[in-house]
Amino acid sequence: MGGGNADSASPIGRAQMGRGRCFLETAGVEASAAPQAGRASEAGRMNVGVAHSEVNPNTRVMNSRGIWLAYIILVGLLHVVLLSIPFFSIPVVWTLTNVIHNLAMYVFLHTVKGTPFETPDQGKARLLTHWEQMDYGLQFTSSRKFLSISPIVLYLLASFYTKYDAAHFLINTASLLSVLLPKLPQFHGVRLFGINKY
Repeated sequence: MGGGNADSASPIGRAQMGRGRCFLETAGVEASAAPQAGRASEAGRMNVGVAHSEVNPNTRVMNSRGIWLAYIILVGLLHVVLLSIPFFSIPVVWTLTNVIHNLAMYVFLHTVKGTPFETPDQGKARLLTHWEQMDYGLQFTSSRKFLSISPIVLYLLASFYTKYDAAHFLINTASLLSVLLPKLPQFHGVRLFGINKY
């Protein structure tokens, strides 16, 4: 507010407001509207540098409205589709749901690098996976916690419904570790054995 008063008190601010009033009066607008126009011009000044636009939308996509609900619905839909296949037993469906979910999560979050759109970040995102780009690399944000907890919950459900059968348990555990280990802060930017380095 103080900045607006200082601007209007300056000779340039007074001249601009004066010109605005003269223009309004000469354009046939009532004189009573002129003070309101002056206040509107003060309130409507452009604030330079406050527009919000993402340099890289990958950083904020998991914080978008409704994205977590859509994620849960898609996993549930996958499970229902697998349940509708007649020759799959319940334990097989839960293991398949877990493995397919974790495979998709691994590919989209930890394998694919860069962005699907042009970004003005001078190619900084080109060598980063989606997980590394999320929340500008900050660890333990709400979206990162959600994406870390969801495969654990799915793993516990799959283990319960497979009655902890040894074969299913090993497959589900290996699948869980494949998506949990890359999410650890210690593995941020790490490429084991040079895999997916470029």
